[in-house]
Amino acid sequence: MSEHKIVQCTFERHAPAILDILNDAIVNSTALYDYKPRQMQNMVSWFEVKRAGNFPVIGIEDAQGTLLAFGSYGTFRAFPAYKYTVEHSVYVHKDHRGHGLGAQVMQALIAAARENQLHVLMGAIDASNAGSIALHERLGFKHVGTLPQVGFKFGRWLDLAFYQLLLDTPTNPVDG
Repeated sequence: MSEHKIVQCTFERHAPAILDILNDAIVNSTALYDYKPRQMQNMVSWFEVKRAGNFPVIGIEDAQGTLLAFGSYGTFRAFPAYKYTVEHSVYVHKDHRGHGLGAQVMQALIAAARENQLHVLMGAIDASNAGSIALHERLGFKHVGTLPQVGFKFGRWLDLAFYQLLLDTPTNPVDG
């Protein structure tokens, strides 16, 4: 088995690989409730939002520097009182699923959330995605609700399940 390493993803180095992974998820799964593959221009704005919000983009590369998986988090809702809550996403390249890479990325995201003094990680998961649900449960996430039939893709209604992890941070939360 080759060596894997956790990396901080950058637009310059990782945007094409992230775009490929995202587009595969769009076209072939319900992991993203999107219909059309994204373009490189979407990655420019995506990385800018991550940079502006101080949101990490964490990846796993193999020994040759190929991106195998990535994850990030961002704004949960656009109201100030949600400032300690983020919504995360993790995606694994189709050829590398089932080898624990998603868990490694999730653990790195959880560590980053603690370091950034956040309190809640939220995952919005298609309710039929048993693998992602099992991963979140293994990492201590709790199911906090399901929104029935809020998405429509591949000719069927999709239920969206919410999973939440409460962290012991921030040490000194403040209003405002």
